[in-house]
Amino acid sequence: MPYDSCSNVLIRGVNWIGDAVMTMPALKALRKAMPEARLSLLVKPWVSELFKKDPNIDELILYGTEYKGLMGKYRLSRYLKGRGFCLAILLQNAFDAGLITYLSGIPERIGYRRDGRGLLLTKPIPYGKEDRQMHHILYYIELLRRAGIKAEPIVPWIYLSLSERLDARKTLEGLRKPVLGINPGATYGSSKRWYPQRFAGVAQRFIEESIGSVVIFGGSSEIEIADEIMGHLPEMYHSRCVSMAGKTTLRQLISLISECDVFLTNDSGPMHIGYAVRTPLVSLFGSTEPSLTGPPEKGNIVIKKDIRCSPCFKRQCKEDTLKCMDAIGMDEVFSAVRNLIPKNRAVFFDRDGTLCKDKNYLNNWDDFEVFEDVSEVRRLKEKGFRLIGISNQSGIARGIIDEAFVRDINDVFIRQYGFDEFYYCPHHPDEHCPCRKPEPDMLLRARLEHGIDLKASYMIGDKSADIEVSNAVGSKSIHILTGQEEKGLDADFTATSLKQAVEWIIKDATKEV
Repeated sequence: MPYDSCSNVLIRGVNWIGDAVMTMPALKALRKAMPEARLSLLVKPWVSELFKKDPNIDELILYGTEYKGLMGKYRLSRYLKGRGFCLAILLQNAFDAGLITYLSGIPERIGYRRDGRGLLLTKPIPYGKEDRQMHHILYYIELLRRAGIKAEPIVPWIYLSLSERLDARKTLEGLRKPVLGINPGATYGSSKRWYPQRFAGVAQRFIEESIGSVVIFGGSSEIEIADEIMGHLPEMYHSRCVSMAGKTTLRQLISLISECDVFLTNDSGPMHIGYAVRTPLVSLFGSTEPSLTGPPEKGNIVIKKDIRCSPCFKRQCKEDTLKCMDAIGMDEVFSAVRNLIPKNRAVFFDRDGTLCKDKNYLNNWDDFEVFEDVSEVRRLKEKGFRLIGISNQSGIARGIIDEAFVRDINDVFIRQYGFDEFYYCPHHPDEHCPCRKPEPDMLLRARLEHGIDLKASYMIGDKSADIEVSNAVGSKSIHILTGQEEKGLDADFTATSLKQAVEWIIKDATKEV
């Protein structure tokens, strides 16, 4: 069956939070390959919240306790049969996934040939030794590729609404900045957990040296670990360390992690959440292997020691020594955390309508005209700000603008006006990419790559998306009336020119100091 002829697809998702995050690039690839199809994701309830606002999924079907046991599986298969799916893609490896989709009568069933389910699949994908050596993000991508579906590996992204971000910011608003998030648990087992007293030691040094605050995360089963960390901290620091263990929903946990300035974590579900919301990450690995499940994005720090018996992939240390975790010292971990603390202030700029005249898809040099006062931005550089461009360029995906031309225009601002970096989004709006404003991925990448303290930074733009992306990351926004001149935008300041915007930022930043 040609996949483009199927309009109703069932995807069997995976059961663990970390694994579910690593399937997100595959789900996005499916959406891109089958833009007209309805994509339904069958997952366990505790995983479903990850996908609650994901535009790549049309429907979540919960595999709840009502489908437990043989009769439950039969009821689920009857329900799925009535939905008329023409294709099932099994990201989960279990025999159960093959059995249910087989009983559901779905005519095309694709999955890895594992767990004795090969005969239940119409397209069993071979699985060999080499597949055990690839990162799990690529593992799910490779399933699609071998099935004939075009797919490329990308960094996972968890979609959050602005209201979720603001609620999390409000929860943490009384804490001194910067904020270090700590995740001391790991559901898989004790062999993946660093010691509570060492987490406490890092937390204490962070509070002392950065004058910031610490938030401890965890599920209800990890309250005891969080309490132990608090017990190791001197009482004088308890007002600067807050435990949220057992107090959050999964969506709230995701939002709170996104608001942290740095996140220190064991290899766990929250670690994967950390890189999928682009929070700078220090990950500690013991019994597992970062080349298989570690953070995929450069700039994050992974600490793992070369121990003879590691990785063993055991839930508990078989030698009862936990040498792989014992070898990770507090000084090394704190140094990694300190290196990721964002210290630089930046001013982010939209391009068309803010730095140069908006020509509605600028695509030739004759139409390129910078505003007369663009040189005023150098004053910000003199005050210690990084200058960073943030521009939507969907004309590239639409075939209107050559991408090389976009880079050449952006380089003008780097060479002539002192910009440190110029990011742009080349995607079509229908792709729902995380880098298209008002999604904040470009600003979050700048934080990781340039050490930007977003809460101490500013965004200048002429469109509502510029103000919204500023609100998403907590920077101050300036609406400049030199472009599309949208009215009534809820910005911190409205400027009629770049010069006025620059003067307001300099004055406001002086006041903040």
